[in-house]
Amino acid sequence: MKKAFSDEDLIKNLSLYYLNRHLKKKPIEKYHRKIDESPLHDREKYKKKAEILLLNSFMHHFPDVQFENLTCESPDFIAKFNDKKIGIELTEVINHLEMKKVESNLNKIFRQAEILLEQEDTTKYRGVYFLEFYPNIKLDTVESHEEIILNIYKSIKKGKSVGYVKSIRKSSHRRNVFITHEYNMNLFDELCSEKILELIEKKNEKFPYYDTSVDECWLVIVSDMNSIASRYTFIQDREHLNEVKSPFHKIFHLENLCGNITSIK
Repeated sequence: MKKAFSDEDLIKNLSLYYLNRHLKKKPIEKYHRKIDESPLHDREKYKKKAEILLLNSFMHHFPDVQFENLTCESPDFIAKFNDKKIGIELTEVINHLEMKKVESNLNKIFRQAEILLEQEDTTKYRGVYFLEFYPNIKLDTVESHEEIILNIYKSIKKGKSVGYVKSIRKSSHRRNVFITHEYNMNLFDELCSEKILELIEKKNEKFPYYDTSVDECWLVIVSDMNSIASRYTFIQDREHLNEVKSPFHKIFHLENLCGNITSIK
């Protein structure tokens, strides 16, 4: 029997780990199967799976939405809702641009450290490890990457901080080794409404090129709260979002941790 999720999806996807208790598993499994059965390249399949995961909270707010085309482009998905054909364009708003590259580098380092530990003894080290690093961490050379991987490896083996690792916390995981960032919420971490408005403007320019066979086209802007580059605490000058002008029929801002949704249009 074909697995609903691949090992990579289940074990190495932070969104699945965080959303596990709240995940609308049946539709997500069904949609992942459809993506797997498509002729898309593996890289594109993984991208589409990650995108549909970001829409999990959206499905809680719109349980009657049924996705019909999961592999299209411009817009990203086509769905049925209230007897209408709806195009759904999904985009992520990055709150900390300077952290995007840092996060990408750290994720690569985490994967390498996971491989080392799993090759040595998966049963002994399996779990989810939340790491916090000292601010002087350097990510600009291959040598520094190797040093950080070794620091993480030793920290997990010894169960205490080593080198660049400032703190380490472990949570249970039944199958494999999973390493991620410690989630520290900054109470004053604002997402400027201008970033959302700029994103809408960019999408407005592409609107004429979207599938014209749909009855409506919706724009869903997501803050991926599992990402240090995307998360936020509050939207600054939220009232400015009321001034938006756009050809999109509906515009929403969604955060995927608690599932809070803001209707912008």
